[in-house]
Amino acid sequence: MEILENYQKTLFPYAYNILGSADDARDIVQDVIMGHLDKKGNDIQNEKAYLIKSVINRSINLKKRRKKMQGEATWLPEPIATDSADNKMHRREIISYTMMVMLEYLNPKERAVFILKEAFDYSHEEIAELFSFSVDNSRKILSRAKGTLKKQGSDLEPRDVHQIGFLTRYVDVIQKGDVKLLEQMLSDQITARTDGGKKIKVLSEFVDGIHAVVDFVFKVYGMYLKDYHVEVGELNHTPALLFFKDGILVNCQLFRLDKSSGKITHMYSIVDPEKLKNVKTG
Repeated sequence: MEILENYQKTLFPYAYNILGSADDARDIVQDVIMGHLDKKGNDIQNEKAYLIKSVINRSINLKKRRKKMQGEATWLPEPIATDSADNKMHRREIISYTMMVMLEYLNPKERAVFILKEAFDYSHEEIAELFSFSVDNSRKILSRAKGTLKKQGSDLEPRDVHQIGFLTRYVDVIQKGDVKLLEQMLSDQITARTDGGKKIKVLSEFVDGIHAVVDFVFKVYGMYLKDYHVEVGELNHTPALLFFKDGILVNCQLFRLDKSSGKITHMYSIVDPEKLKNVKTG
């Protein structure tokens, strides 16, 4: 259907940025569009705005339910490739991976307002109209969201710096087992988080500090990754390493680099097969 094809690209980033799950985002977008088609006789003056509002509200409600179900286990967003052509989405509106992780510290409404303002450049008047609250309320929610993010160390950058050359050197260092060089590439505040989902048991979900992260990186590489084919790429506008076993993506690692020192401050490793099955590269 023409309306389905026309709106899927537009609506997907709204749902995905809120949910951090491509499958959930696609399901919501399709349900909203199909529900709208069933009610096509209704008098809707602005069809696009109506669909965006419906997708955002459905995404917020699902996010609330998902957060209750996640429990204490480490949860990382599902990554998607942003360096390859895909006619099914607007990739420029996908927020960076680090920012998506940081947004987990916000409640779903704060997350939605922040995304609308920072990723889609909505005015407070437009946000207020969308959510049926006051302009002043929109400003307060955004201010509260930014305050929370700054406390978590976010610089509020919507995109991460591309550091493909840096990651090529990183791969060379871990392949050679050079402890000292790896230590020099890491920030003093380095943290590493791993999401194995329900099927994969990981060595550790959270590691921090240079020495602990170095030990962890070499242990994981020696036990699991050394025989896999590795490629340097980009996921969510963030530099990433992709490890393949027999042509199947089994691990992706995303990196946040400090802009002043050039050192790695955050490492995110996703081995959950459910979050890797949809990653299309190349």
